Amino acid sequence: MVPEDVVDTGNSGTSLYMGLGVAALAEGISVFTGDSQIRSRPAGPLLASLRDLGCRAESTRGNDMPPLVIRGRMKGGRTSVEAHTSQYLSSLLLAAPCADGESVIDVPLLNEAPYVSMTLSWLDRLGIEYKNEDLRRFTVPGGQRYRSFREFIPADFSSATFFVVAAAVTGARITLNGLDFADTQGDKAVIDIIERMGARVRKGERAITIEGGDLQGGVFDLNAIPDALPALAVAGCCARGETRLVNVPQARLKETDRIAVMRSELSRMGADIEEAPDGLVIRQSDLSGAAVRGHGDHRVVMALSVAALAARGETTIDTAESVAVTFPAFRELMRSLGADIDIMED
Repeated sequence: MVPEDVVDTGNSGTSLYMGLGVAALAEGISVFTGDSQIRSRPAGPLLASLRDLGCRAESTRGNDMPPLVIRGRMKGGRTSVEAHTSQYLSSLLLAAPCADGESVIDVPLLNEAPYVSMTLSWLDRLGIEYKNEDLRRFTVPGGQRYRSFREFIPADFSSATFFVVAAAVTGARITLNGLDFADTQGDKAVIDIIERMGARVRKGERAITIEGGDLQGGVFDLNAIPDALPALAVAGCCARGETRLVNVPQARLKETDRIAVMRSELSRMGADIEEAPDGLVIRQSDLSGAAVRGHGDHRVVMALSVAALAARGETTIDTAESVAVTFPAFRELMRSLGADIDIMED
């Protein structure tokens, strides 16, 4: 069944990429668009794979960016996808079981591997058949069906990252409930990074307590957890010595070029920070409140909010409404912990 209207994914890249795979299973044409940032998000590798598997998949502007037109059904076949973002591959893996025939997916490049492991864990729970050759080739029989289920959904480590870093840079103690370390979420690695930097961590059953300490910089490979870059850039500002966030070039392909944006905005607050092609180099800095831009990117806005907690004076962040993309309760939870934070209406 195709949608009655154009699907507007707003500012959500996940909705866009996963939606393309779902649309490939429908008989008929589906059109996807989004806000100005989404319309600059590349989808070429995913579109090419959908075409290989029997769909029509193209950009209305001929640039592999939304608006995108998808016509199913997915028949199956063989394709190769360079997963600069793991969401290209996850979209294919979720859709391929429901294709008409078998799909073989080669993966010569894979960033953010833990997110694919999350996808596979759900395929396993739901009884989907597939063959996985070391995350480099997948063979997925077609004609399968998903079953209904009832499962406990753990809290989101990606969202928890901002509170983890807030505790670390302010010296506060925060307990976060609902986090399951047995879950496959890659962003739980943030907890280990913050602990290595010097914060005190106590893990309980579906809960964690973080207490800030004397932070020390280091070199941290974020290829598997690119969404953590904005918040960890703030941690780097508050850590002795130098912090290097490396091997995360795909952070430039998110809602914004988060490498460039975090350098620009933290610099406005006085950070000693510079870009590398694949990340950031940050040295301990005394941050001061400033007027900064959120660039309509939910993770940038939340990271700058955390930076404001560690800065002297008041910080004003525009496009704060964008946090609703993934975390509409962010302001209320920050205020419940004692942060003086508010959203000013235009």
